[in-house]
Amino acid sequence: MKRSIIFLLLLVSLPVVAAVKTKNDGDWSSQLETLRDTPEAAVMIRVGDIDNLGFGFPEDFDPFCQRSTEAHFFPWKPRAGDAQGTDRILVPSSFGKVETLCGTDGYSYSTDEQSKAMPIVIPLETLENVEIDSAVLQLFVDDFQSPALCSKFRMSLNGRRFAEGELLLNSLNQTGPIGKVVSFPLPTGMLDVLKAKELSILIDDPTTGAGDGFAIDFAKLLVNHRAWPCHGVARGMVVAREDGQPVKGATVELRGYGQTTTDGDGRFEIEDLPTGMHPITAYATGYNAGSALADVWQGGEEEILIELDRSDRSAAFGEQKLREGDSIAIRNIQFDVASAELRADAKKELDKIFAFLTANPEARIELSGHTSSEGEADANKTLSLSRVESCKTYLAKKGIDEGRILTVGYGEERPIAENETEAGRATNRRVEMRLLKL
Repeated sequence: MKRSIIFLLLLVSLPVVAAVKTKNDGDWSSQLETLRDTPEAAVMIRVGDIDNLGFGFPEDFDPFCQRSTEAHFFPWKPRAGDAQGTDRILVPSSFGKVETLCGTDGYSYSTDEQSKAMPIVIPLETLENVEIDSAVLQLFVDDFQSPALCSKFRMSLNGRRFAEGELLLNSLNQTGPIGKVVSFPLPTGMLDVLKAKELSILIDDPTTGAGDGFAIDFAKLLVNHRAWPCHGVARGMVVAREDGQPVKGATVELRGYGQTTTDGDGRFEIEDLPTGMHPITAYATGYNAGSALADVWQGGEEEILIELDRSDRSAAFGEQKLREGDSIAIRNIQFDVASAELRADAKKELDKIFAFLTANPEARIELSGHTSSEGEADANKTLSLSRVESCKTYLAKKGIDEGRILTVGYGEERPIAENETEAGRATNRRVEMRLLKL
């Protein structure tokens, strides 16, 4: 009730702008829009109108380039014609069935039968004759609060777990409620979901009972992505939580967009990022990994603070001790030339990873694929990702939760030996495992 009173006192209704048309998104008032050959992608398909859940955007506000929206009131009811799963409060299926650990937000108390977590469905008939090389899924998301409410959202595409998407959603803390566009590049290994007649996007928390109601304004699929319309910078500082002292030499990573190292003052900067919400993680010896969320917008100057907790925890992997952030090359995971099919000896190595994850049930890892410099760089990057996706599939079939394994393909970008000799090239062809969380 207190939260509602604050909104009533401080907020006026946002102006609902007239229908907008843009070259990237067509008619914003349309519930289903398909465009070909836009500056952003070969094909754009959008479900749901672009109207900030019906509250509208201020004049000249661009949700694709600017920072998070101002807070708005709740509750509201979906209007006739709104696409399924959009412009309405959605509540996780476990809410009310399991005792919550961290409280409940106002969204979850403002519910009815139309508020059950449900999929957003994007029709894919227009992709029937399209050769798909890449894809990005964009969602305008509102009031996700996992860090505050202890929710653990799962995201699936046509029933397949999407771990990279879950990582971003579970880092959002959109109290207000406020909204922002987020972008999810699809791994090569998941592009086959776009061969179906439709793409069903389901976000739910089926386990924790958390009262973390949320909303989605629209879903937008970019097939054969070309360029981002706007860019920004993520800059900030990494410090030790206990005394606030800067952590020098920490690795700071924004998955899919690069990494850097903190300077003597613990500061970092990652440039030329697409606008949106991005989780940034820092790793340093003697500390648990720490993360923060960057709200990147064009011209933005927000400072990000990442706090690390000191720790001497480690876990055994064979004869080695791994801390959070440590990487190890799994050299016996080999593939045939230009193939992502696992060999028998590769499966033996993956069984060691399976044993490690079984022994450490809270651990989360990243598998990264690397190649030598032979062949085209883009093809090598695609192949390296396909190979670690094969590794992930093998582990998932043995019973490891897909949400615990992230994958990335670097191709030839990160050699650890010279590529001028066959011995060096063989060394560069590898799979690495990094311990993200213990």
